[in-house]
Amino acid sequence: MAPHYKLERAAGGRVAGLDEVGRGPLAGPVIAAAVVFPNGVPRKLAKLLDDSKKLTPERRLAASMALYASGAAEIGVGAASVAEIERINILHASLLAMRRAVMRLPSLPDLALVDGNRPPNLPCAVQCVIGGDALSLSIAAASIVAKVARDRLMTRLAVRFPHYGWETNAGYGTPAHCQAMAASGISPHHRRGFAPVRAILQGTIVLPPEMASDIVADMGGGTVAEPSDEAGHLGVPELSELSIVLPTAAA
Repeated sequence: MAPHYKLERAAGGRVAGLDEVGRGPLAGPVIAAAVVFPNGVPRKLAKLLDDSKKLTPERRLAASMALYASGAAEIGVGAASVAEIERINILHASLLAMRRAVMRLPSLPDLALVDGNRPPNLPCAVQCVIGGDALSLSIAAASIVAKVARDRLMTRLAVRFPHYGWETNAGYGTPAHCQAMAASGISPHHRRGFAPVRAILQGTIVLPPEMASDIVADMGGGTVAEPSDEAGHLGVPELSELSIVLPTAAA
C-alpha cells in the first residue's frame, strides 16, 4: 500500500512528517528530516514518494530533488554527530537529530508525525506512527530527504577515507567494511561504542568463516576460534559467526 495523506488531513493545521536514518551504521552521524506540506501534496509529487527503503537510489534522489524544487514542501534537516552518539547513545542522538530537524523548519508545526514508537522532545504535539514511512506521505518524504542527505555525506567522507567503501555501504557493517576496519584501523568517524568497532579496537574481530583465513593472512597471523559469549555475538547477524583474535602487534 502506498503512503497517503489521511493522517495529515485528519489532524488539520501544520503537520510535519519526521524520520531519521543512520541508527544502525558503524560510522557517520545520524540524520533526521522534517517535512511539512502546507497546502497538501501535489499529485505528481505524491507519486514519487514512498518509504525510502523501498526505492532505488536513483528514485530516492529524483524524489528528493523534486521535493526541494516543488515549492510545495518545507524541509528541515538535523544531525547528531559521532561524538554525540558516543556521549548520549544512538537512541537519544536520533531523538536529538529529530528535534534539530523540526527546529530548522521555517515555522513550528502544530503536530509532528514521527516514524516509530519513541517520541522526541519537541515544542509541538507529537504522534508516533509505527511503520509511518509506509503510511504517511509526510513521513515518507522525510525518510527520503534524510536518506539522500546521509548517503551524500558518507560519499563525501569516502573521498577522505577511501578504505571503507562508505560510498556504497553508507557506513553499515558489511563484511567488507569490517575487513577494511581490521586492515586499515578505525577512523574518527567510526562509532567506537558499537560492538563490532569496539571488538576490533580490543583486538577481536568477528567475521563469516569464509573470510577468516584471508584476514589472518593479511594481518600477519592470529588465532581463529569459535566466538565467545563476550566477543562472538555482537548483535550484527552477518558478523557473528566466527571470531579472530589478532596478534598483539596488530591489536
